[in-house]
Amino acid sequence: MSLTEEERKIIVSLEYEKARNTFSQVGELRKLGYWDTVANRLYYAVFHAVSALLIHDSHQVNTHKGTISLFGQHYIRTGILPQECGRLYSDLQIMRNNSDYNCSYNTTREEIEPKIDMAKLFIEKIGKLIGM
Repeated sequence: MSLTEEERKIIVSLEYEKARNTFSQVGELRKLGYWDTVANRLYYAVFHAVSALLIHDSHQVNTHKGTISLFGQHYIRTGILPQECGRLYSDLQIMRNNSDYNCSYNTTREEIEPKIDMAKLFIEKIGKLIGM
């Protein structure tokens, strides 16, 4: 599907706002100690920020795996964003999958808390790249 420039701007703005809103949920969930849900919200915040970036640069976003692949190919391997961003995105996807679909896995405070500030910076870096 081909988007007009105006449509692209609207979708990018909506995706980035979704990233920010999703990230804003982390604070309350953190206070409650809902670490699996924190992992879920962090992953989706980053996913929506990456989706905004890909759409901004006219890449087609279809699946979670495809989004990670395109992100690595166009932004990590090229050095536009540092390797740490790629690792964070990948780590959060694994944690979210484990938390959501593996009944014997529980995300711990120790695993997820360091990733909260990293995710915030990640989202802000993408915001700068897309002019938000």
